[in-house]
Amino acid sequence: MYHPERIRHAENCPALVLNADYTPLSYYPLSLWPWQTAIKAVFLDRVDIVDSYDREVHSPSFQMKIPSVIALKQYVRPSEYPAFTRFNLFLRDKFSCLYCGSTKDLTFDHVVPRRAGGRTTWENVATACSPCNLKKGGRTPREANMAMRDTPIRPTSWQLQDHGRAFPPNHLHESWHDWLYWDVELLA
Repeated sequence: MYHPERIRHAENCPALVLNADYTPLSYYPLSLWPWQTAIKAVFLDRVDIVDSYDREVHSPSFQMKIPSVIALKQYVRPSEYPAFTRFNLFLRDKFSCLYCGSTKDLTFDHVVPRRAGGRTTWENVATACSPCNLKKGGRTPREANMAMRDTPIRPTSWQLQDHGRAFPPNHLHESWHDWLYWDVELLA
């Protein structure tokens, strides 16, 4: 939730970045720019200011409120498929083990082990907690008699963004609420 004492210092004033259609560029991680980048983009006429903090920055000849929400003037088309990274894998699997559902001590597991020709692809890698990963070892889930709660798939960027909405950041400025789709009451 918003804390007035956090905006005493300009470094605590990031700008929420919206695409030209006024949707966030990203939910997880939330698309935020430092205040300096936001102001530079304003001067380069690349963004519109949607809302501002009460805090101002100034020079001898100029003053301006720090933008809290900005919208790009040109639409940035998101890529259809996200990069395969450890973070994106955990996000696809909602930060839980695909074998037991645990959210602690997460690793990733090759469903078909590499020694058996398994490759590091979206469809062959699953989030696993360390105990399940150790129990499964170099076997397939069937050989280890372990059921998977879901089938690993190659997610779209939209699916990852949708999953990211379940993991709101610790701090949301009040001016961001109209642009984000988390239940703001849960964050209070």
